[in-house]
Amino acid sequence: MTTATAPSPVRTEISTLWRLSWPMLVGQLATVGMGVADVAMTGHVSAEELAAVSLGTSVWSIVLVTVMGTMMAINTVVAHEIGAARYDQIPHSVRQSLWKGLLVGLLACLFANLCTLLFDHVGLEQHVADRASLFLHVISVGMPAFACYRALYGYTTSINQTMPIMWIAIFGLVFNILSNWLLVYGNWGFPALGAVGCAVSTAVGMWLMLGAMVWWVKVSPAYRLTYPFTGWEGPDWKEIGHMLRLGVPIGITYFAEVSAFGLISLLVARFGVVAVSAHQVALNFSSLVFMVPLSFSIGMMTRVGQAMGEGSPERARFVGWVGVGMSVAFGALSALFIAIFRWEIATAYTSDPAVQAACAHLLLFAALFQLSDATQVATASAIRGYQVTRAPMIIQLLAFWGVSLPLGCILGLAPQWFPWVPSAPMETTGFWIGLVVALTVAAVLLTWSFEKLARQRIRDAKSAV
Repeated sequence: MTTATAPSPVRTEISTLWRLSWPMLVGQLATVGMGVADVAMTGHVSAEELAAVSLGTSVWSIVLVTVMGTMMAINTVVAHEIGAARYDQIPHSVRQSLWKGLLVGLLACLFANLCTLLFDHVGLEQHVADRASLFLHVISVGMPAFACYRALYGYTTSINQTMPIMWIAIFGLVFNILSNWLLVYGNWGFPALGAVGCAVSTAVGMWLMLGAMVWWVKVSPAYRLTYPFTGWEGPDWKEIGHMLRLGVPIGITYFAEVSAFGLISLLVARFGVVAVSAHQVALNFSSLVFMVPLSFSIGMMTRVGQAMGEGSPERARFVGWVGVGMSVAFGALSALFIAIFRWEIATAYTSDPAVQAACAHLLLFAALFQLSDATQVATASAIRGYQVTRAPMIIQLLAFWGVSLPLGCILGLAPQWFPWVPSAPMETTGFWIGLVVALTVAAVLLTWSFEKLARQRIRDAKSAV
């Protein structure tokens, strides 16, 4: 008689993390698809409308990602409460996260509107600047809904319910495309609003996605044990302050990364159309590939938080390293894929031979930093699972603003006032070398920090016995 062999703990954890993460991956891709749809559909209206969307989106995306990071505190808070079986505390935490989301969303809405004052000073035609400002005024109305949606997103992720995230994101993408078709082009008797039609679609879509998430929480049996909508509860500023102390460093980290990439794009613009186009294509494809380790990392943060809530730092370290291993394995595969198929990737984006050649060259650097990028996002999330958020913030600020940008400027621009510069500016290549070095620095420091933190928590638990 043959006895079935039990799966190894590593295989079991990989399976668990994959089941938790793949719906988030689909949801992330659908969310990215909304931005792609906005740009692609306005591009068929006019160059001015496309410019307005591009300018407005450049600000909007930075605000959006910063809010996303700031709201991630609820993920680790609920994960710890799930691990400790403090189910009665979760409804209070979720309600306070919603209050926090409303506060953060309103502040982000105000900030986005203030940013429109800069549009008159970027050298664009006044008509385009005015359209970009109107785009941002309209789309910012959706920010409070987005922040509250991310509160429920973190809650549902932390109780291992990720399928709703996928379906709601797909619903948001379908709605975005359909409403863009109606409002951008003026089909079926709707007004042709161009760029502003994209803003209306996105803002309304965010409120609908929040409504869909609230509805799902209300009707699904999976939320009965921790159901947060049992009654009215005012703001608890102590709890909100605790979540802000956890979430603001993550938001700052996300802001630093996105703004650094945005600034690099602006600096590369001086090298001409071919350089800018190749840079954007390589960056766009790299960002798309990055969605996979990012989804793993969000799931891993939940798993680490649950283990720490159980009072099991040994298991927290184990699940953290399994998650890091999954991200690194994917990074190795994506690096190999990009290196081998870089010309095919470039050809899929553009038919211009000069852009193809420049893009294929930059994709070699994208292949180089796949391992370090996957490692740094995974280890940073593992650390956040311990409710430690300042260390990743400091390390990633150092990497992006202390290494990537200065090194990129030295190599790419070769300023004569600097003591050592290359004999000729390396242009876009110099900035991508800066990215490779910075992500490697972040990966090394965050890996060391994660292992140090994990071992310290194990020692603390043993000494407390």
